[in-house]
Amino acid sequence: MSCNPSFGGIGKGVLVREVDAMDGLCGRMADLGGVQFRILNRSKGPAVHGPRAQVDRVIYKRNMLQTLQTYAGLDIKAGSVADILLDRSTELDEQALKRLASQDSTLATSSATVVGVRLESGEIIRARKVVITTGTFLGGEIHIGLKAFSSGRKGEAASIGLSKSLKDAGFRLGRMKTGTPPRLDGLTIDYSRMPKQLGDMPVSSFSFIHDSVPHANDQVVCYQTHTTPAVHDMIRANFDQSIHIRETIRGPRYCPSLESKVKRFSEKESHLIWLEPEGLPEHTSTVYPNGISNTMPEDIQQKFLRMIPGLENVVMTQPGYGVEYDHVDPRELKRTLETKRVTGLYMAGQINGTTGYEEAAAQGLLAGANAGLAAVHSKAECESQEAPQLTLDRSDGYLGVLIDDLITRGVNEPYRVFTARSEYRLSSRANNADLRLTRRAAALGLVRDSARLARLDTVEADMAHAQAMLEQVVHLPHIWEAQMGGSRRVVRDGVRKSALDMIRKGFLSEDLWAGARDPENVPPEHIPKARKLAGGPEISAIVPAWADVPLDIRQRVVTEAMYHGHLRQLSAEANTFKREESMRLPADIDYSKVRVLSHEEVDKLSIVRPDTFGAAKRIDGITPGGILALLKYVRQNRAAQSA
Repeated sequence: MSCNPSFGGIGKGVLVREVDAMDGLCGRMADLGGVQFRILNRSKGPAVHGPRAQVDRVIYKRNMLQTLQTYAGLDIKAGSVADILLDRSTELDEQALKRLASQDSTLATSSATVVGVRLESGEIIRARKVVITTGTFLGGEIHIGLKAFSSGRKGEAASIGLSKSLKDAGFRLGRMKTGTPPRLDGLTIDYSRMPKQLGDMPVSSFSFIHDSVPHANDQVVCYQTHTTPAVHDMIRANFDQSIHIRETIRGPRYCPSLESKVKRFSEKESHLIWLEPEGLPEHTSTVYPNGISNTMPEDIQQKFLRMIPGLENVVMTQPGYGVEYDHVDPRELKRTLETKRVTGLYMAGQINGTTGYEEAAAQGLLAGANAGLAAVHSKAECESQEAPQLTLDRSDGYLGVLIDDLITRGVNEPYRVFTARSEYRLSSRANNADLRLTRRAAALGLVRDSARLARLDTVEADMAHAQAMLEQVVHLPHIWEAQMGGSRRVVRDGVRKSALDMIRKGFLSEDLWAGARDPENVPPEHIPKARKLAGGPEISAIVPAWADVPLDIRQRVVTEAMYHGHLRQLSAEANTFKREESMRLPADIDYSKVRVLSHEEVDKLSIVRPDTFGAAKRIDGITPGGILALLKYVRQNRAAQSA
């Protein structure tokens, strides 16, 4: 964890749950090292709830390192990769490769196959499959004020040779930027005037195999403060002291730097800052001031920090800084995250134009899984697509949305996941990632933990039992009115309705706080403000046996009931979507021969080279007429070939 010591958030928390559902590690490690847990967006519906945890760096690193060092079948070798070793299947000279890298097009077939990597030490490691996860180190350059120096993270060297190696292979590279705030000594902060932000109780863990977390009862406190007009004035007066705020290279829109906030929202007199401890007090006193990422000179940073309420005497232990780095156009990638130019070469994380640990972890899992699956199958099986692959579409979850957005639309700013990106967010929730993905991953050999699979069996059985319990309680409308004490009117249509029907119609509710451990001993400020799912009297008041159902199961069943009508419609839409996704497009189409297509459509289809008609429809600028022309062209070609 090189920047913010936290995992999850709105949209991102669902990604972490999806990674965990497929037996990825980051959710489990975040649970073990988590020192504050919250569900963001709790006042809204479950579809947009965002699990988030503040994590102790020391504990996370220790547990992750120990787990990796003892992981079956994994060997770890420390070293810096300087070059990718390729075996070229076609004769492309240096000028041809440069021409390819400058063109907005993608080869129909790969021009090379990866055979290994060369380390900076000169050592060669042979490999049939290679996954590149360079983070911000690829051609990385740090900016503090007007100072710039080669680095991917403060104190660590950038990867320069690998960047050149990718260019030499013909990849189109772009530049992006991000930043990090200064670090503060928490012992020099005056918290007395700041609002507290406490963790949730009971805690919602990331991993589906965890019932509890080690630090549930000793969660750290975060605090809220804010910038002031004086801070903004100082930033404005020193815009010329930062080379990082130039507009030629795009930074993250959804977590902008303080300079960007002051520039873009000049009418605002303050911006929120969350003071987040980087771990338990016995491990560190460092505080991460979330919200003031900046690249001002160190002396300016120290001055404006002391203009912030509560930070009048603060000691800055490390200045904030910006990072510029190279990334590959993600339209160069297949849905498996294998590159189209080089067979056997996969990419994941910031190199694909994304931002954040969660997006990187999800891509890493998918790329690693597909590289591993391809490695144990023959080249012929992989080329004929007979080898198993882990591919997810938009209706499968947020990882499917992430991959689809990257490979069909590309990026012009660091890409981050959030709930609005998914048209299937009602069905792709944080609380059902295991139901959506665990068995699918198990079928590919990714999930081998029998305990995890047995736990999923139990969850499904408990949900079926709980739903049956609700379906068995059936009354006429006037009886339901009496059961609810006359507080709600029910349409008297003479039709008997079950308790499940009443939940679907919003007449019965579930208390999120019910079932908490020792609720009388929990401070009231820990109790969530938004406590209920649905509306009306609590279910347990009508169905007494409901109180004996585990809280997690109750919440899952009620959520499914709340969204019942919408989920039926989404299911029909997903079936249509999947039919379009099953209509394959040949990889070697010459789009210039599809007569009806405009020059713009030809250019965009040549860049992306979509693998299905569904993906072609989602490319910006492709018209319905263009899709029909493409469909007709492909059908005519197939008919001619089979004649």
